[in-house]
Amino acid sequence: MEKTKKNTDNRFGRWLQKCKNHPFSGLAEALVWLSGIMTMAIMIYLVAFIVIHGAPHLKPSLFSLTYNSDNVSLMPALVNTLIITALSLVIAIPFGVFAAIYLVEYAKKGSRLVHLIRVTAETLSGIPSIIYGLFGLLFFSTALHWGLSLLSGCMTLVIMILPLIIRTSEEALLSVPDSYREASFGLGAGKLRTIFKIVLPSAVPGILSGVVLATGRIVGETAALLYTAGTVAKIPSLMGSGRTLAVHMYVLSSEGLHMDESYATAVVLLVLVLVLNGLSGLLAKGLTSRGNR
Repeated sequence: MEKTKKNTDNRFGRWLQKCKNHPFSGLAEALVWLSGIMTMAIMIYLVAFIVIHGAPHLKPSLFSLTYNSDNVSLMPALVNTLIITALSLVIAIPFGVFAAIYLVEYAKKGSRLVHLIRVTAETLSGIPSIIYGLFGLLFFSTALHWGLSLLSGCMTLVIMILPLIIRTSEEALLSVPDSYREASFGLGAGKLRTIFKIVLPSAVPGILSGVVLATGRIVGETAALLYTAGTVAKIPSLMGSGRTLAVHMYVLSSEGLHMDESYATAVVLLVLVLVLNGLSGLLAKGLTSRGNR
């Protein structure tokens, strides 16, 4: 305890000395610490607010397989959320990772095509989700005659998360040292083998960080899914309409009749995001350790 206190005093003394010698540097460091503390405090407040208001209202009837006005079950929405998340990631990850491999490993450096793809990806990342929803409604639901369905929602979400996966995968591949590639080529490995055996395993943690961000966007999306997947509270087929947890929570809160159940749904949604992030972290560690053997 005394050792910890002494280290804190020494750190504070060094910071005061830095402020005397370099005022702007000390001020910048103080602002960084203040920003970090404020961010952590806001996150703790939001999580505590959701848990305090929602956890007491978690009850077995909320997890019934059938939804009605008495139980207001969130189970159909939970199943639909898992289906949409899994299907969207299964479609988007291969396209996003392969596009990043092309940009980093095969495309000519500084070419106009590479610049165009990057500008397009960054532009798509900044488009509001409601615009994606309107596009999905006009193209997937109307032009392709898929109607309000899980498949329409999945394809709309794929377009939404593709730019994020492409950019994060590209940065992860760029962070792999060129010496890894040169060593693989020196041992006689070809281009494709080097990419899949050396480069990709080294870039897995960075790629999975993009997948985690994409998963969070899928799970928390409402505007785009309102126009494409619909709000029916049941577990449909891929061509049927169904609501996700975020849409379920939005519908309950907008009606104003089941606010307690809406807070309880928020708790389940928070737990789901934490579980998915934890599984992604474990998967990244497993793949990284396997690649280092």
